[in-house]
Amino acid sequence: MISWFAIAASLLAAAYIYQRMKRQQADDLSTPDEGQAILDFGRAFPDEAIRAIHPTADGNAFFVRLHDGKAGIVLGQGRHYLCHLIVPGKVRITHAASGRGLGLSFSDTAIFDGTYEFATGETAAEVSLWILGSFSA
Repeated sequence: MISWFAIAASLLAAAYIYQRMKRQQADDLSTPDEGQAILDFGRAFPDEAIRAIHPTADGNAFFVRLHDGKAGIVLGQGRHYLCHLIVPGKVRITHAASGRGLGLSFSDTAIFDGTYEFATGETAAEVSLWILGSFSA
């Protein structure tokens, strides 16, 4: 009688632990990771050194400032990241109505088009200066 109780308790504990690990793994995979974004950008553009990085408010995109004045974008797509080097003359920038965002329209890659909201207006202004600074390089 006691052995059946021990087996049932062990099975319930194993099921609980399995469900908890599965839920935590799903949370980890859905949360964009700044470190992984840096690694993926480095793999995509090995000759570019990242000087600074700013995430969007939702964390699904990261804007990078490069060592030579260029800028790039890393867009989270689940567990994968799409990396793009912003080319002068290939992007149009508008400011979002909220004052904390940038609207970007790329003529060479439409997948990166969209409005990107940042935590503060200062961060949005800094990123826009990075992008505009990449035009003078």
